Amino acid sequence: MAEQSNINIEELSSLLGRKPRIGLFIDTFFPMIDGVVMVVDNYARRMCQVADVTVFTTKGRKPFDDSTLPYKVVRCPIFKLPFIDYDMPLPSMSHKFKKAVFSSDLDIVHIHSPFGVGKMGAKYAKKHNIPLIATMHSQYYRDFLKSTHNNKLISKMLLKSIMKVFNKCDECWAVNGAVGRMYHEEYGAKSLPLTRLNGTDLHLYTNLDDVAKYKMELGIEDDEKVFFFMGRITVLKNIDFIIRSLKILYDNGFKFKMLFAGTGPDSEDMQALCKDLGIEDRVLFLGRIVEREKTAMLYRMADLFLFPSLYDCNSLVQIEASSQMTPTLFLEGATTADTVTPDFNGYVSDNNEQSYADKMMKIFSNEEEYKKVCQNAFDTLYLTWDDCVNIATSDYMRVLKGKQNDTKD
Repeated sequence: MAEQSNINIEELSSLLGRKPRIGLFIDTFFPMIDGVVMVVDNYARRMCQVADVTVFTTKGRKPFDDSTLPYKVVRCPIFKLPFIDYDMPLPSMSHKFKKAVFSSDLDIVHIHSPFGVGKMGAKYAKKHNIPLIATMHSQYYRDFLKSTHNNKLISKMLLKSIMKVFNKCDECWAVNGAVGRMYHEEYGAKSLPLTRLNGTDLHLYTNLDDVAKYKMELGIEDDEKVFFFMGRITVLKNIDFIIRSLKILYDNGFKFKMLFAGTGPDSEDMQALCKDLGIEDRVLFLGRIVEREKTAMLYRMADLFLFPSLYDCNSLVQIEASSQMTPTLFLEGATTADTVTPDFNGYVSDNNEQSYADKMMKIFSNEEEYKKVCQNAFDTLYLTWDDCVNIATSDYMRVLKGKQNDTKD
């Protein structure tokens, strides 16, 4: 499943007279895995083939062998925060880390989070007058409300602090149009961010015999529709909503198998909920799937990807699903559904379990229309990481030229 890079960065190298040096700054990294980590990893893997790339980040709670990565990683210490998966970065507490940053001789800084590590990247870029670009991945205000137990005053203060970082940037990118509008209209971004979509390393899996064999191994009957979710098993992703919707399908005699791939803090509770509702024989919890070939087969096997999350901004999994001609069912008002045209390249339901279940049944009542949506999802939503990184390097070139022209003036 490895993808060959065709990234064109020669013009940027020609402008500089050497390979460009790019710093990607992120406040959490492997062994932690989330959408932002995967974005940075995919950027770095492709860019390091044609540029000198360093990921500046934090140490993990568990050991991770950075030598297995094809790019350079520099880490700072952390303070472990209780009760949550994420930690407080302490870049200023490490002389070694600060020295690595400020002696790096970067040409471009791209920050992917606005906290300690991201702030240091911004400080470096401003000191050296080089392009500073930020990608806005998350709904931070919602995160702050959750972590402060809905304290709006503190949450607004924290939001104001991170927006100072973003508003220092030469350019900000949002992962879809809805996120950009949110940052501009609600969060206080000084200008509307550009939309820069995420991609996937998956290609359409064409060995359908392998898919059929895997389907048989999972005990799925030919007359059962296959629903799929991949990601963290947490109520933040509305997993309990999915399960209660499936109960409605079950009570209506609809034949299905639901596959959950992933782990998370609520995995045991969600399995218990399936048992309480009497649908445990229709739902399989597969655990964490790391093999990309198996991941592609699961998406290809699925008839519908279920993603009722109101938490995510633009999840990678919906793009992965489209790569296998599998449409996604979202909820009305979900930020992550911004790229979807309902009933054309995906589906949207009202925000209640009955409507969600009704929509699933309606989708499969017209096989011809369903197949059109599958094809349109592939044709209009599928984007590779090479596509994304080619766009990013073109943007780097444009911003760098603008900086140089400003300096000349």
